[in-house]
Amino acid sequence: RRERECVAAFFGSVGSSFLYGYNLSVVNAPASYIKTFYNKTWIDRYNEPIGDGTVTLLWSVTVSIFAIGGLVGALTVSFLIKALGRKGTLLANNALALIAALLLALGETAGSFEMLIIGRFIIGMDSGVSLSVLPMYLGEISPRQVRGSIGQFHAIFICLGVFIGQVLGLPEIFGQESRWNFLFGFLALPALLQLCVLPFLPESPRFLLMERRDEAGAEKAFQAFLGRSDVSRELEEVHAESRAQNTQRTASVLELFRKRSLRWQLITVIVVMSCYQLCGLNAIWYYTNGILQKAGFEPTLIPYITLSTGGIETLAAVISGLVIEKVGRRPLLIFGFSAMAVFFSLLTVFLHYQDRFSWMPYLSFTSILLLIASFCSGPGGVPFVLTGELFEQSYRPAAFMIAGTVNWLSNFAVGLLFPFIQEALQTFAFLLFVVVCAAGAVYLLVVLPETKNKTFMEISQSFSKINGVPDQTHEREMKDALDTATVNGLQCADVEMESSF
Repeated sequence: RRERECVAAFFGSVGSSFLYGYNLSVVNAPASYIKTFYNKTWIDRYNEPIGDGTVTLLWSVTVSIFAIGGLVGALTVSFLIKALGRKGTLLANNALALIAALLLALGETAGSFEMLIIGRFIIGMDSGVSLSVLPMYLGEISPRQVRGSIGQFHAIFICLGVFIGQVLGLPEIFGQESRWNFLFGFLALPALLQLCVLPFLPESPRFLLMERRDEAGAEKAFQAFLGRSDVSRELEEVHAESRAQNTQRTASVLELFRKRSLRWQLITVIVVMSCYQLCGLNAIWYYTNGILQKAGFEPTLIPYITLSTGGIETLAAVISGLVIEKVGRRPLLIFGFSAMAVFFSLLTVFLHYQDRFSWMPYLSFTSILLLIASFCSGPGGVPFVLTGELFEQSYRPAAFMIAGTVNWLSNFAVGLLFPFIQEALQTFAFLLFVVVCAAGAVYLLVVLPETKNKTFMEISQSFSKINGVPDQTHEREMKDALDTATVNGLQCADVEMESSF
């Protein structure tokens, strides 16, 4: 019964989440070779070696422009999904991945470092679009009983992409001076795979019914995803939600900010997405290699040892996906951020004393592995699931646009500011992340209700008290809508008890 959702989640994630994760790690292995290429190109053009400051600037731009592209992509999401739909946007987005793959793979042959920089910007745009659209699509095609598990495909494939980027970057594969461009050419493969399969899968039935008013198309999509011909309950529940909404059109970002009944949902998404990037996971990569060197490992062994970080990420994300419907979103997020605060505190202590004890670097590396596991147990994937659950259909595109903007701005801020913070505070820099993680956990403990196995209307009503608006209105509108269903021969109790969505 769930095969079609899993196929959609798998191939949707392959060409979206996987590429994002892959691009987070793929630039690490060939960094020295790319800088050598920059120098060679500079000599060919200007007959003199490139300056140290210039090559550092070019490399910094190459790495950081990925986040700028992501921000641009996130800002286009609302327009794209309105014009193309959820599935259509994912399919069109593959064009960006293919263009980026060509630019990045052929930049060395063409003797153009500009092609690498532009390629990184374009693949960043691809990731900015996919990180918003895929969770939205998965949330809308999934019955509420498995919405969290299906949504976790997104997090699992991000981690898998990071891991595969590490594996392909090994010296025996593409981590050599003569092969590093193949690392970027590989980007085309997941995009082509998604292009071959996703056209044969249905569009989001909620999108078809509520935004396109295509009841026949929505019915076929429900039938395909649920594996049965009678989907009248699902159709009626979506109709009920549509009638209960104050607007039948897609709301703008400004309208979302002004909506009092969605105030704390919006604040929650902004807090969670900020913590997702500002919790410090990206920053610990600055320390991993140095810690392993201080532990006495041979430099040639370090790339293989760091594979354990990608493996731990993927394993923790898979476990999270298996338990999310039993444990719930709220406990996973609170536990993840709380555990990260603890392990960042321990890492600070271990790093401070690692020069005094020969065995201390091993404890530091263990703390890093536990930090990664804590992140992927909840904060690594649940924020995207949550963003899709906290908002009704008409406000969801604007919510994902805001979430994506916060995500990419925070990503860029960490990449830009952390080196300066680390230089000023040294090992105590991680205490900043202790504060962020602890504050995030406390906020979620106080504000966030549990959303598992609830309809989008029920989740919206659970925020009524904190938003200072009565929930009787929604309940009355929902009751009126379900009463209409009764007139049409459907039992209200059956709709409530048996409807998947």
